Amino acid sequence: MLEAREIPATSGQLYADVEGDIEEVEGKAVITRIRVRYHLKDVPEEKREVVERALSMHEDHCPAALSVKRGIAIECSCEFE
Repeated sequence: MLEAREIPATSGQLYADVEGDIEEVEGKAVITRIRVRYHLKDVPEEKREVVERALSMHEDHCPAALSVKRGIAIECSCEFE
């Protein structure tokens, strides 16, 4: 999605930190929330709004998010470096 908008997302430009919450539900350990923090390097100031817009559409187009979001809350954010 980013490269289609001429924002490099190759190896080294984009990486993510992912955290999850595991809670006991009905006596079983269950992942209840996932937080994804993307890190994107060297994005010009004028392209950052484009990245934020792409991030806002990410969950509806990501196969992994679509697979788990029925039962797990997903939060995404982006930090520019």
